[in-house]
This record gives sequence, C-alpha cells and structure tokens, in this order.
Amino acid sequence: MFRELSRKRKGLTKEECISILKEEKRGVLSVLGDNGYPYGMPMNHYYNEDDGALYFHQGYGGHRLDALNKSDKVSFCVINKGAKNENTWAETFKSVIVFGKIEVIDDLEKIEEVATKLSRKFTNDEEYIRKEIDCFAKKTLLLKLNIEHVSGKKIREE
Repeated sequence: MFRELSRKRKGLTKEECISILKEEKRGVLSVLGDNGYPYGMPMNHYYNEDDGALYFHQGYGGHRLDALNKSDKVSFCVINKGAKNENTWAETFKSVIVFGKIEVIDDLEKIEEVATKLSRKFTNDEEYIRKEIDCFAKKTLLLKLNIEHVSGKKIREE
C-alpha cells in the first residue's frame, strides 16, 4: 500500500526512524485541506513508546481540524539537525516520514498527561508546565497519529 524507498541503501531502520521521532521537537503535519490542496503546518510532537503513536495538541477549531473532520489520513515529516560536511556547503541529515490516521481525543486526563510529556521536550520547569496545562488544557484537543507506515533516509547533499 505504501511505496518503498527508491534508493534503499539510503534507508533508515525502523529503530533509527523512531529515535529521530523521539528526539526531534518539530515536524510538518500535512492534511488534505480546502479544495483538495495539501495543508502542511509545523507542529510540536510527542512519540509515545507505550502505544507507538505520535501526539500533537490542537485547539477546538481552525483549518487543520476542519480538514481532519473530512479525512483522517495524514503525513508527518521530520528532519534532524544534520551536520555540515567538512570543507563544503553541503550537509548530511536524516529525514523521517510517517503515514497514518488521526484520532481526535478530548479526554482531559489524557490531554494533561501527553501535554506534560510533550512540554518536557522543551523545558524541565515543572512549575511552568503545570501553569500552562492548568490554563490551556481545557481549551485543547489531542491529536493521536496512529502510525500505519514509517520510513526514513539519510541525505548527503553534494
């Protein structure tokens, strides 16, 4: 159902892909937007090892939610920080793309749990995290990306 990489020797293992999803803070979530156009937006994410899903937070309205109500199929792309190749302009980096379906969750307990874990990717300030969750959790939906396919590759610019 999903295409194989055309340059398989550049492919990453599933474990390498998961590692990048866990470590990186942001990626681009793409949905099927208005008039059949893709709509991609940068998103913070949290990879949950317990259920193998990606989580995002979302307000109660907007283009993204409207699109998800029409089609739950999405893709999510992450690129790691990479490294500059010595004595050249080029860089080497790794990218991961995930395909799956989004489930919208409005359970406050689950929202607080995941929002706390996601926040810890950015700060260890527990007081700040608690304050933000107390203020915004009731205005937040959780998007759970149930992964159907993941692949990644190493890119060396030349």
